[in-house]
Amino acid sequence: MRAARALLVLTGSVSLLALGAPAHADGLREALVGAYNSNPTLEAARADQRATDEGVPIQRAQGLPSASLTATHIEFLQQSANSFTAPERNLGVNAQLLVPVYSGGAVRNGIAAAKQRVEAGAAALRNTESTVFSQVVAAYMDVLRTEALAMLATNNVAVLRTNLEATSDRFQIGDLTITDVAQSRSRLANAEGDLQQAQANLIAARELYIQLVGKAPGTLEAPPPLPGLPDSVGEALVAALDNNPNLIAAKQRAEAAGFDTKVAGSGRLPTIAAFVNGDYSNFFGTLGGPVSNQFSQNEKTANAGLRLTIPIFQGGLPAARQRQAGARESAALEEVIAFERDVIAETRATYANWQAANSVIGSVQTAVEAAELSLEGVRAENSIGNRTVLDVLNAEQELVNTRAQLVTARRNAYVAGFNLLALMGRAEARDFNLDTGGVLYDPQVNADRVSSKLWDWDRDPAPAAKSTSTVDIPPANATIGPQLTPGE
Repeated sequence: MRAARALLVLTGSVSLLALGAPAHADGLREALVGAYNSNPTLEAARADQRATDEGVPIQRAQGLPSASLTATHIEFLQQSANSFTAPERNLGVNAQLLVPVYSGGAVRNGIAAAKQRVEAGAAALRNTESTVFSQVVAAYMDVLRTEALAMLATNNVAVLRTNLEATSDRFQIGDLTITDVAQSRSRLANAEGDLQQAQANLIAARELYIQLVGKAPGTLEAPPPLPGLPDSVGEALVAALDNNPNLIAAKQRAEAAGFDTKVAGSGRLPTIAAFVNGDYSNFFGTLGGPVSNQFSQNEKTANAGLRLTIPIFQGGLPAARQRQAGARESAALEEVIAFERDVIAETRATYANWQAANSVIGSVQTAVEAAELSLEGVRAENSIGNRTVLDVLNAEQELVNTRAQLVTARRNAYVAGFNLLALMGRAEARDFNLDTGGVLYDPQVNADRVSSKLWDWDRDPAPAAKSTSTVDIPPANATIGPQLTPGE
């Protein structure tokens, strides 16, 4: 009777974890929001993208006018013996304005390459976001799975402890042998070891959750259904080839490499620049020596013109640079094919894993129901002497194993489904309408902000970390909540 009551505890606890959720539990959406707002990997990727954005104004600056002012003060310490009018000191001021007119296409193509890299970086940032979200989903589901497995292990220990007590009682009255008692004790010892490992796995899963989300997991509720899953592998593949951020980034990097090749080729072309120079000199009354009053001690000059530079021979440097850039462009084009192959293979494999995991859920659910029925029958037959204690122990272990397989299959199906969405480019904050407490991060906002900046002293606020530290979060434990015990 006590063993049957313990089995009811096991069944009820697992069903509650797998199918229900507390009214005020933490949800998957909250976990994703936490990672979106505080994950250091994602924050670092955003900062890297802002650095990439600066490539556009850097390239544009090379085609814009530049102005400089140079002041030089000279003290002439040793004069020529034949010079009677040389000055003793001089202050020279030179002002220069240089206006590039034609650079062989280097500036234009450099800007185009930088813009392509900004777009490639934005796609790479999308991939980082979906990768972090995939990790969060896996960590979330792992916490749920390891909690369920720890609960299974806890209740299995309770069931086996009750079995051992019942077996010992029957041994005392001569109904069973010492072998039956030893078998029960052995199974209990193994189950206690499994419980220790399950609790360690639960702690590790919770620590990984803290690492990714930035806070400790509370009581997690069952995740919501995933939106936008495909009906066929063909649909998944079409979406992935169109929207996979890694593939998009590779294509844009190849476009940028093409512009780099043109920039390298411009090194052999003429350049034209307009210039304006102004000079001011002050000799402080020292020019002319004894007859300094006959000389002007200040002078100003100005000139303007065009400068044409025609490269004639540079030792093969422009050709080498263009060949080098061309080779890198070829590599970038090959990378596009490589990423395309990866996307095709991963999408097909992930779709198959997702489908298989869903099928496993149905099969294992049937196995659980069969194992429950089998255990009831074995227990009934054992009560009338037609089954041994070992038969009961084996039936109990089979039920525990199949329930563990069901928990794992549900986790695998959900994670595979989310990974499939990530490959299809549908696993970002914008796809789930996350309430992040503000406007979603848009890398284009910063790209537009800096692209037209011209002032040399225009600075952003001092760099500071935006992600949150987890040093003050207490260590994770294996506590699941109040556990029922046999007889309660």
